[in-house]
Amino acid sequence: MPQADRSPTPRPARPLDRLLTDPFTREPAVTTIRTTPARVRTDAPRTDVDRPSAPVASAVPSTRSLRLLGAGLAAGATAYGAAFIGLGITRGEAATDGSFASDLCGLLFQLGVFCLLAAMWRTGAAGTSRLARTMIIVEAVILAVATVQSALTLPSMGGEWSTAAVVLDPFWPLSMLGMAVLGVKVAVAGRWRGVLRAWPVVAETWFFVAMPALLVLGPALGAVVAGAHFLVGYAVLGLLLVTRPDLAVRA
Repeated sequence: MPQADRSPTPRPARPLDRLLTDPFTREPAVTTIRTTPARVRTDAPRTDVDRPSAPVASAVPSTRSLRLLGAGLAAGATAYGAAFIGLGITRGEAATDGSFASDLCGLLFQLGVFCLLAAMWRTGAAGTSRLARTMIIVEAVILAVATVQSALTLPSMGGEWSTAAVVLDPFWPLSMLGMAVLGVKVAVAGRWRGVLRAWPVVAETWFFVAMPALLVLGPALGAVVAGAHFLVGYAVLGLLLVTRPDLAVRA
């Protein structure tokens, strides 16, 4: 008997529509391209793009503002220095007695020192650390109390001070001592350049020059020395800020 043809029977070709039929639903499979953008979730965390940017560093103080602050310091120091010298020359041994002019000029000087502190704060003269800024704040508080004391002496018109003025009087030398510490800090920090870096130390040694001069040389000559130191120290420092404010600003 002839042997049966055992070659595999070719499978019937699937119609095209069957190849494109979903095997589960038996419905024509359709490939769809979605053109609608995905919905945005409103409950999702905001991205870095939406977050506010980091705080911008404080702006560099303008030359004009530093000159104005320097002029305020120079004016106050000149007034107080001239008052000291004038009292030493005209009053002699009574130079340290009460004087309305001296008290008023002392108040003007303290306002000038506030201008110096403002210039130091705005330029970071003592450094940019928290300690440096805290030192300026503490000195500003002590100076503010000393300024209140000066204001309290004015009603006496050079006579006997009120009890409040007497109680607050120690803040005067304390404020000058604090400025001496700040002068050293400015020199060490080195943010002010050139002569402006060294002159705060010169200006703020008033406490260590004037007080011994008043004790050793007597009221008359000591007052002249104290007044001259105000002119050479603080007044010149103010003029340096007026004429060379660029030395106080870091590039």
